[in-house]
Amino acid sequence: MPMKKSVLAAAAAFLMVGMAQAAPSFINGLTIPASTGDQFGTSVNDGRLGMFSDLYYDRNANEWWGLSDRGPGGGTLSYQARVQRFTLDVNAVTGAISNFQVVQTVKFSDGGVAFNGLAPNPAGVLGSALDPEGLAVNPRNGRLLVSDEYGPSLYEFNRDGQLLRRFNTPANLVPKVAGVADYNAAPPSGAGTLTSGREGNRGFEGLAISPDGRFAYAMLQNGTVTDGNVVSGALARGMYTRIVKFDTDTGEAVGQFAFRLDGAGPAPAQGRGISAIVALDDHRFMVLERNNRGIGVPNANVAAPDKKVYVIDLAGASDVTGIDLNNPLPPGTNAVQKSASALLDLAAASTLAHPSLAALGGRSPEKWEGLTVGPQLADGSFVLLAGTDNDYSVTQNGSNLQFDVYYHPGTGARLQCDLGATTNCFNILANGNVEATNLGDLPTGYALIPGVLHAYKASAADLGGYLAPVPEPGSSALFLAGLLGLGAAARRGTLRPRGGGRPS
Repeated sequence: MPMKKSVLAAAAAFLMVGMAQAAPSFINGLTIPASTGDQFGTSVNDGRLGMFSDLYYDRNANEWWGLSDRGPGGGTLSYQARVQRFTLDVNAVTGAISNFQVVQTVKFSDGGVAFNGLAPNPAGVLGSALDPEGLAVNPRNGRLLVSDEYGPSLYEFNRDGQLLRRFNTPANLVPKVAGVADYNAAPPSGAGTLTSGREGNRGFEGLAISPDGRFAYAMLQNGTVTDGNVVSGALARGMYTRIVKFDTDTGEAVGQFAFRLDGAGPAPAQGRGISAIVALDDHRFMVLERNNRGIGVPNANVAAPDKKVYVIDLAGASDVTGIDLNNPLPPGTNAVQKSASALLDLAAASTLAHPSLAALGGRSPEKWEGLTVGPQLADGSFVLLAGTDNDYSVTQNGSNLQFDVYYHPGTGARLQCDLGATTNCFNILANGNVEATNLGDLPTGYALIPGVLHAYKASAADLGGYLAPVPEPGSSALFLAGLLGLGAAARRGTLRPRGGGRPS
């Protein structure tokens, strides 16, 4: 066997070793204070950590990455879009996580022009508007791929955050009003609203990369405005959304596939949509699907949180590029195969009761959005890491005046107070309205809504034979060296990613 092939085979064999277990098991969690800053400080609007709209573990470089979204202003305030590289200690035997630290903040830009979380202006031109939601690292070249909700768009950046190229968005996904692009228009509800393309604020929420780096898979949070059912003469949100397959060489979409959300329909209940997609091999993926219940800034209803991870298979799925995804699908059209039961239940009561998550008071966060396959442990199993988006623990009123949101884990009560302070606090009612009585300074027992990480242990068998991303043959020696380093770390008892400094 040629040297290059033997090196890759050895690497693949190393990654595929696994001990059978019934299902992934919860290990422990971390709650990260919302006041945690990135590398630009701790000011709310330029430095408060936005937590995890997505997560990615780059095993070829032994690095963790966490993606923040468009900023604490919800698209109304200037915020340079960014991604964080962080370190996380992982016990090589148990998989327990600890010691979260941000070590690098990379801001996105294009030729010196910053990508900004502000909504597109004018509405028909994307320009530098960016609402990053999905993240992957291409193993072929180490570049960052970022999916966006505004476009919906897919971008390629170098590790300094400089734009290298924009992938071409399929025409049927571009939001339009009467045939004219409008990135700010609302979903169908009357005159002057979207008539085709992605829904407002429901673009490419998830992103995955194939193990060989040849294809990227961007997934809409929900289907397009024509992927639904007619209710009382108007289109309602449908039960299907889309996975778009991109060729990373050409930047072109080469297929679209239908994914059915949970529920009986005709429309998904409780704001249900997807939040993440992760490749397990070249045709199977994990998909994180959730409702809008739980601890969150805009959501008052903490009852019945539903946050589940399913395994799907694209084998045999129809290309639905030119098809509206009505329920049922047109005859002869096959959606992706979806596991009958969830691989993970992120909101399981037994998990939320774990002592490591005491800051949540036994309640689930609303926005579970990040998911990745982490390092391999001493017994051959893998760590799965899930994370939340806490919306910076900030809300705002109709005049764009911002407030910090505080949460009491004992009672579940929430307060809003002056931004960056603990003064002029007001009670947030169960329906989301704010009481008029000024409570003064923040009472004891409250804290900003934290970010949360969950660690799970999964054997290769649990994942159906996980195929990890492998770099190009030219970089296989470096990859093998990285594996040997991980093996040495496993013998020492802690798997620690590369620390400070700028990635190459």
